[in-house]
Amino acid sequence: MTLRIGRIPYVNCYPVYGAIDRGLVELDASLIDGVPTALNARMAAGDLDVSVVSAVEYARDSRRYLLLPDLAISCDGPVRSVMLFSRRPATELSGCKVLVSRSSMTSVALLELLFENVWRARPRFLPTDAEISDVARFAAEEHDARLVIGDAALLLETRGRSSARAGGSHGADYAYAYDLGDVWKQWTGLPFVFAVWVARRDVPVEAALYAHASLIKSRNWGIASVPELARQAAEATGVPVAACEEYLAGLDYGLSYPHLAGLTEFYRRLVERGRVPNGTLTFLPAA
Repeated sequence: MTLRIGRIPYVNCYPVYGAIDRGLVELDASLIDGVPTALNARMAAGDLDVSVVSAVEYARDSRRYLLLPDLAISCDGPVRSVMLFSRRPATELSGCKVLVSRSSMTSVALLELLFENVWRARPRFLPTDAEISDVARFAAEEHDARLVIGDAALLLETRGRSSARAGGSHGADYAYAYDLGDVWKQWTGLPFVFAVWVARRDVPVEAALYAHASLIKSRNWGIASVPELARQAAEATGVPVAACEEYLAGLDYGLSYPHLAGLTEFYRRLVERGRVPNGTLTFLPAA
């Protein structure tokens, strides 16, 4: 069978697919690009066999999927590509309009937990685009804060740091910027897992193992080739090469015990609030 494998077209996936894209690692499959929520939906509908999905998508229907071992997108502190930009402190956003991403279930769920437990505020969440990087368009929309994800968040975070060093704001009158990975780390002391790779349970085990082996080989090449991938990322996003290298080097693409602790803590809190059903982590069996 020709596998259908999902891929998020953000810079944060470059280390996992870079060697495959360059023909350095063989993967006889169709690669299908999509934002996280689109890949979630296609996996749920059976249109993909293996894919990276939002961590929340796995928890939402864990009986449908098997986790691919040692493969995830996570951070242990700042992530830099999942950011809340705000015109006032997050603790003062009760009743205020916060635009949230239609593209990432996990980022929105994490943001809601942080407002409930860290900032103790109850804003009004309104779904919108999360990949927009044009600050003029930001300013044209009525809101007090905005969740931005992916390459757009990386670009704005980098601009914001440069502006802050020069004594300015983060653009579009944003006086405050919050890195959700960093806030989670300060709150729980744990890493945060944003995305995992899964196979549908009805996919033949041999096919899923083949895909997993290729993805791991490509991931290993990517981790050793961050400078090359950073140059590619800079061309794609306009973010300086040094900032792209810092970003990619700060992410983790494994799924170790500490990462699993962070993932299960996230799930525990979502289960407590009735946002996902209680379930278990079930992995693809070893060959």
